[in-house]
Amino acid sequence: MQAMSLAAPGGIDQLALVDVEPRAPSSHEIQVAIKASSLNFHDYAVVVGLIPAADGRIPMSDGAGVVTAVGDAVSDFSVGDNVISHFFPKWFSGRPTAACLQGVPGDHVDGFAAQSVTMPAATFSQSPKNLSHIEAATLSCAGLTAWRGGGG
Repeated sequence: MQAMSLAAPGGIDQLALVDVEPRAPSSHEIQVAIKASSLNFHDYAVVVGLIPAADGRIPMSDGAGVVTAVGDAVSDFSVGDNVISHFFPKWFSGRPTAACLQGVPGDHVDGFAAQSVTMPAATFSQSPKNLSHIEAATLSCAGLTAWRGGGG
């Protein structure tokens, strides 16, 4: 499969299209064929080096797609489900802590600028049935930013 890779310390000219071997999901992971990703200021900040990321990081914090494989301990998702990503996949409730803010796709771990990803099932939610992949991909970061900015 193909993905975009960012060479450290960053810069638009440090993005490269690379071939990456897809990885089968482990017991608590799902594999997702990425159909859409939305571009946010956060993604720009990672790519230009304002937010440091590891050499070779695959950027993009938001993604939407179709589940193509599930780990044997996953019960919330099935092959064929439409899903969207979580910006903070370890923050389930309560006030933010340093631990729950880790794992942001695109800077802490590889993100969604790839044809396929394999990540913990907790990184995803079912996509709203009335939204296309393109529309759903905007919900995690851009959509919530707009909602909060509008007083929602």
